[in-house]
Amino acid sequence: MSVNGQPAPPPPGVDEIFDLVVIGAGINGIGIARDAAARGLRVALVEKEDLGSGTSSWSGRLIHGGLRYLEQGDIALVRESLRERERLFRLAPHLVKPVPLMIPFYRHNRRSRWMLRLGMIAYDILSFDKTTASHTILSRAETLRRFPEMDGDGLEGCAIFMDGQVVWSERLCTEVALSAAAEGCRIFTHCRVDGFVQEGGTLTGVTCTDLLAGTRHTLSTAMAVNAAGPWVDTVLKGQAAGGKRHIGGAKGSHLVLDPFPGAPPDVVYYESRVDGRLVLVIPWGGRYLIGTTDKKFDEDPDTAVADDAEIDYLLGEVNSLIPQAGLTRDDILYTYSGVRPLPYVPAKSEWKVPRSHVIHDHAPECRGLLSIIGGKLTTYRSLAEETVDAIFRRLGRKPPPCHTASVPFPGARIADWQRLRQELAEAGGVDRATVDRLVDIYGSRAGDILALGRADADLLAKIDEDSGAIGAELVFTFENEFCRTLTDALIRRIMVGLNGNCGRRSLKAAAGILATRQGWDEDRKQREIDDYLNYIRRFDVAGKPRQTSDMAAE
Repeated sequence: MSVNGQPAPPPPGVDEIFDLVVIGAGINGIGIARDAAARGLRVALVEKEDLGSGTSSWSGRLIHGGLRYLEQGDIALVRESLRERERLFRLAPHLVKPVPLMIPFYRHNRRSRWMLRLGMIAYDILSFDKTTASHTILSRAETLRRFPEMDGDGLEGCAIFMDGQVVWSERLCTEVALSAAAEGCRIFTHCRVDGFVQEGGTLTGVTCTDLLAGTRHTLSTAMAVNAAGPWVDTVLKGQAAGGKRHIGGAKGSHLVLDPFPGAPPDVVYYESRVDGRLVLVIPWGGRYLIGTTDKKFDEDPDTAVADDAEIDYLLGEVNSLIPQAGLTRDDILYTYSGVRPLPYVPAKSEWKVPRSHVIHDHAPECRGLLSIIGGKLTTYRSLAEETVDAIFRRLGRKPPPCHTASVPFPGARIADWQRLRQELAEAGGVDRATVDRLVDIYGSRAGDILALGRADADLLAKIDEDSGAIGAELVFTFENEFCRTLTDALIRRIMVGLNGNCGRRSLKAAAGILATRQGWDEDRKQREIDDYLNYIRRFDVAGKPRQTSDMAAE
């Protein structure tokens, strides 16, 4: 079960004692593991698939204060979100960047113009320590000059305000994991938790299976945190602590499109004419995200895909906002879906379920086990701080100070970004577009990738014309970022798998590089290709022919 050179856990029967085992390597689980390790605990992080492979990857990729949470009266969550957003601007500027959002004022809106304006004022007050501009109000004429293709029928103007965007939330997860590992956390991906070991109602261990190696292990621990997101109840199933339902999952789906007629320059956050929900059109990495839906989902979160009704709903919303768009299923590159790990509140619709998190203690049925219910991408760090404080108290120890609010991400440990880009470009070997891509994804670690390429010029060649990725990225991420499969690398590290063809056209080249560098035989290489093609079927648009792929890879 060794990963990226980390020592493997001892074989079954020879237990190593951990202070904490964290189950689930979404952003919340990784954040908890990182904070706990940084404060001196012996930590193992166990994930059945890969870093950030669940809900953390399938959001709208906005780092936001949760404007609509004001409707629910959750002022504390909005304030917390705005504070954490500002910290991410400072600690991870290569990944999290300010973006303008537009809210149109239409006469048909269920929320009045004055209600929206009051919301904007409250948002500005709650983000009193922000570095971005406060909101502005545009007249109807000014709004149409900024976004001329939007439907003008009933339009009275708009509000423009600033929030944040993380184009690659997968990279956010990776960098927090790198920080955790640097503090001594053991990270085990593709390792499924099978159950808990208990003595007299007290947790003493976590049993797990390495799904790639087929080996079983027991990790002895004083405490465990179940941060499996929508899989929280799955982890608890059949255990002493698993009698109560905790998660009321809600599926959110997004459409991914190339720029289309009338596409807006800003993120547009507007009210659906159909049901009053808020819908977003989001410029995203040279393409557009359309989302999101909010639909009750009680099935296995691994099976979540965008269904016909969701696709039709989102297409209809965009075509209503932008009449000239005329979008159909043929315009959709792919879709993705995730399940929000909301608290189980059967009496409320998914749209109205509170988004605040809950730290659930399973004592007395299982002392030493906590489960995280809910949580947001934006507030992962503060959730982790609160959770680790609770862990120390349950261990009978005073919580040491938490320093995660001030420590830059591994890729952000640099002062002058423009100078970095210039120096990397002047060093030669790649064009400026490649340098910009590497810095935007890996931050200050981009130089390490180019150093690999300069040692082997073949690795400086582009393996993907769509994204501009180079071979050195594959080698770098496999050697340094906890990759165990080709899918890990393409989908969640070098981000080729989320390009316009989901990485199909670069698959053969990528598999060839890794086969050579990792010593894969032909059987292993083909198995990795087949597994990848099977994985990306979840992105297919129902009723639309699958995209042309590299025939040799198929």
